[in-house]
Amino acid sequence: MKPPKRLQSLIEEGLIDTVVRQLMSGKEAMVYVVRCGDETRCAKIYKEATNRSFRQAVDYTENRKVKNSREARAMAKGTRFGREKQEAAWQSAEVDALYRLADAGVRVPKPHNFCDGVLLMELVTDEHGDAAPRLNDVVLTPEQARAHHGTLLIEVMRMLCAGVVHGDLSEFNILLAEDGPVIIDLPQAVDAAGNNHAQRMLLRDVANLRGFFGGFAPELLHTEFGPEIWDLYQRGVLDPAVVLTGRFKRKAGAVDVGGLMREIDDARAEDAARRLRMQTAQ
Repeated sequence: MKPPKRLQSLIEEGLIDTVVRQLMSGKEAMVYVVRCGDETRCAKIYKEATNRSFRQAVDYTENRKVKNSREARAMAKGTRFGREKQEAAWQSAEVDALYRLADAGVRVPKPHNFCDGVLLMELVTDEHGDAAPRLNDVVLTPEQARAHHGTLLIEVMRMLCAGVVHGDLSEFNILLAEDGPVIIDLPQAVDAAGNNHAQRMLLRDVANLRGFFGGFAPELLHTEFGPEIWDLYQRGVLDPAVVLTGRFKRKAGAVDVGGLMREIDDARAEDAARRLRMQTAQ
């Protein structure tokens, strides 16, 4: 196919030989299957983040570092220069997270290069060598649901041990490869220790997994893996090899009304986003 304009510079640099086909088009990026020498990879072209709310941007980018105070001021004021730098930082966050998590042994696509707003990475494939489907496109048996759920909980713990919370983990950004689930789409990943919203996001990520896999194995709907994982992390004893129970006893105390309302708002926003993604996927 004719190479997209955004990939032309990578072809000229010799990073890409040919563009095979478009793989996916989403609200944040377009992904193409490309040939690089003897390997087939994918190229993710980021779009401008025009449809992310300010509140979401603040939550996800809290404690992210910028190069200098001029950039920080511009980003805070929302100037054109600041928006450009904010978008560059958003893209870099995914690249940094991918390299960090790949080094930690997390099941993510192997990153190869990042150039001119394009991320070159491993093409995740199924047992036939084709591009792996997203979890939301797959029907599972109860046994498969339990197995994949268990695998992903280990990956969530491995990510947290590496200091990273995905922040938007769901069946829409998990691929089912030949050897099991692979986690994708990390531009909103947050630092577990440096972001005040990390706990809430981790709990939401795990709840999303529970809700999806619980549709195939209903007993999972009654588990509390999220609070259990975060409690282990806070006590400094979290390890991917730990055997989780799915049970957690909360301490009695005052109710955080503000936090509760925020959780309700997040649940509504996530449901709306989920419905939009389903409509886009159809």
